[in-house]
Amino acid sequence: TGVLAKEKINIRATTIATADTFGVINLIVDDPRRAEKALSDAGMTVHLREVLAVLISDQPGALDSLTQLFQKEGVNVNNAYGFVLEGSKKAVFVVDVDQIRKTEKLLEHEGFKTLDTQSLSSV
Repeated sequence: TGVLAKEKINIRATTIATADTFGVINLIVDDPRRAEKALSDAGMTVHLREVLAVLISDQPGALDSLTQLFQKEGVNVNNAYGFVLEGSKKAVFVVDVDQIRKTEKLLEHEGFKTLDTQSLSSV
């Protein structure tokens, strides 16, 4: 995180997991390209992934309606994490899916709002 702090890149959300002898850190940052360069220049292995950030209500059942849609439509979720937007009644559920464009169209058709990189970075 020090590399990103030095470059004044803001971390909006993070998850950390371990697998055997290494760890994986997923980050949502306000400038993904600059973050990728800064971390690579610091000698870290970096993979930029395209994900979907779905805006949902911060209330019981909201996440369930999204996951039920994924199950019904056979959407394979590789990774996911979420966070609540401070000061609002909204949450963001970030998903890494196999067929991102198809899933994005499905979400739009079903009335879910997705956030682009700029919108996600500014929440």
